[in-house]
Amino acid sequence: MATLLGAQTPLRRVAIFGGTHGNELSGVILVRHWEEDGVEVQRAGLQVKPFIANPRAVEKGCRYIDCDLNRVFDPAHLCKEMTEDCPYEVSQAQEIHRLFGPKGSEDACDVILDLHNTTANMGCTLILETAKDDLLIQMFHYIKSSLAPMPCFVYLIDHPSLKYATTRSVAKHPVGIEVGPQPQGVLRADILDQMRRIVGHALDFIQYFNEGREFPACSLEVYQVTEKVDYPRKENGEIAAVLHPSLQDQDWKPLNPGDPMFLTLDGKTIPFDGDSTVYPVFVNEAAYYEKGEAFAKTRKVTLTARSLNSLAH
Repeated sequence: MATLLGAQTPLRRVAIFGGTHGNELSGVILVRHWEEDGVEVQRAGLQVKPFIANPRAVEKGCRYIDCDLNRVFDPAHLCKEMTEDCPYEVSQAQEIHRLFGPKGSEDACDVILDLHNTTANMGCTLILETAKDDLLIQMFHYIKSSLAPMPCFVYLIDHPSLKYATTRSVAKHPVGIEVGPQPQGVLRADILDQMRRIVGHALDFIQYFNEGREFPACSLEVYQVTEKVDYPRKENGEIAAVLHPSLQDQDWKPLNPGDPMFLTLDGKTIPFDGDSTVYPVFVNEAAYYEKGEAFAKTRKVTLTARSLNSLAH
């Protein structure tokens, strides 16, 4: 197992998940391709397994069947006794946990690359679950440098109440890869190519790490979630205002106090009433209407990672 700090041992088991959400098609088509012909994702000394995480949702072309698979990898769901009326995604979570876990154990998969699309204008985004994983901070730094000058952002979901139990959290080092904008149930060649490049750079990093390459100490700019913002609503729960045009598609851009945020149906602008600048992400994400989220507020944070090399030799 690769520890977070100090000397490292090689990583051996990597999984690439597509179809955690069945209507996010870039990951689905890439994983199916790599299941048929995995030459592109194989690396010396690595066991790389492409895997469709939610096959029934993929077959139906929907986000999920009964509940969001990417929210049920907590102890309550993973230990839940299976009954006839158990949600499909809970039983699938337990199967994934069996195949790639157990979560938090020495036997867990070393890295899971979990492939997602967003309808928001997020571009290439890497999702980091903890600020304390030096290996992933180094990996994300390598991926960002390799993609340059194309921008790549890092979204840190480490928060006491907003962090959620992701499918990839079964692994020792969970990596979320989110690329957009792409409508649900649609494939775009440019988005597919960007996702493919990110996966390739991630696997290259792991191979170089395993071969003993030293990665010097680095810093990484990330956007840490601080709050989820809902749409203004009527007393009956219906949406009463839409995203203001000046905020639409402005993921990662500063939203300053007083800036337009929502627009009511009678043309009234609702400004941002915060006391400091924030950076919205997942702006007007289609999948989050059901969750009551118009966008997430983030703040810029700089993380640092110590120098890294494996004890491969």
